[in-house]
Amino acid sequence: MFKTGLASLLITLLASAAVVRAEADRNYGGNAQAQAFIERMVVEHGADRAELQTLFGGAQYKQSIIDAMTRPAEKVKLWKDYRKIFVTDKRIRQGLAFWREQQQWLEKMQADYGVPIEYVVAIIGVETYYGRIAGNYRVIDALSTLAFDYPARSPFFTKELEHFLLLAKEQKLDAATLKGSYAGAMGYGQFMPSSYRAYAVDYNADGVADIWADPVDAIGSVANYFVKHGWQPGEGVVVRARIRADYSSEGINKLVKPTLNLAQLAAQGFSPVLEMDAQVKAIPLRLQGQAGVEFWLGLQNYYTITRYNHSFRYAMAVTQLAEQIAAGMNSGG
Repeated sequence: MFKTGLASLLITLLASAAVVRAEADRNYGGNAQAQAFIERMVVEHGADRAELQTLFGGAQYKQSIIDAMTRPAEKVKLWKDYRKIFVTDKRIRQGLAFWREQQQWLEKMQADYGVPIEYVVAIIGVETYYGRIAGNYRVIDALSTLAFDYPARSPFFTKELEHFLLLAKEQKLDAATLKGSYAGAMGYGQFMPSSYRAYAVDYNADGVADIWADPVDAIGSVANYFVKHGWQPGEGVVVRARIRADYSSEGINKLVKPTLNLAQLAAQGFSPVLEMDAQVKAIPLRLQGQAGVEFWLGLQNYYTITRYNHSFRYAMAVTQLAEQIAAGMNSGG
């Protein structure tokens, strides 16, 4: 019995080691899609073919990235479980510390962009624990794996791979060493390469928009992203909703730009618990909370947060973390 069990264990370990070796040996040097991509980079952007051949010869396939893409927490967890990951005492404490450390720049950002400090702090907190956890995958591995071995979203990640290589060239960075998330997101605010190139700002005017290591640039860049995606200064984000027994579930949790105003939503069975202008537009939301089903109305600013990560759970986590951090600052916590 013991010998049989030991033999099974050894077989399992050897099989696992073989899989690891096979993954480590699988690079994109001879991949037909990668070769076509290299050729396009040379023709369209004047890239150095030899440099790209070397880069993709060292870019490795990562099965763990494919696994993570197929089961993201934003889609598989109920709100009550998802919330526990991000709205925690530790993350709130660290958010307060980050606010105090960067208070001058955060106050400037709020004045310049009209985005409340707590929302920028919450985004950075949710994304990277205020820069502590920015990802351990090489970006070239992540984006190559997803561009060439994840057909469901290959066009998107192929474009992101293009932006990544252009970004590395523009900022004189070594594309082989830069690290990020399993999806290729980078820096304090976890910007995808296209977002980095489009929305990152050199907020402290030191000559480079650096969201990898510079929290000041990250602060300005997150705020800029919000504004460019429709943030409405001085407006709310989300409000609790009352429902009628016959409410319509047709538009619930659909991440589309709000088109129905509160008067129209009232006709469908949703009304805010606070007195609000009937012309304000919102999205009806239904979430499985710790104490049962919760109903909310997400306003334009809520929708803007979902442009950062296309998940209504993500936007609610950012919102509630922001509220907790702001409450902590206001109470002197």
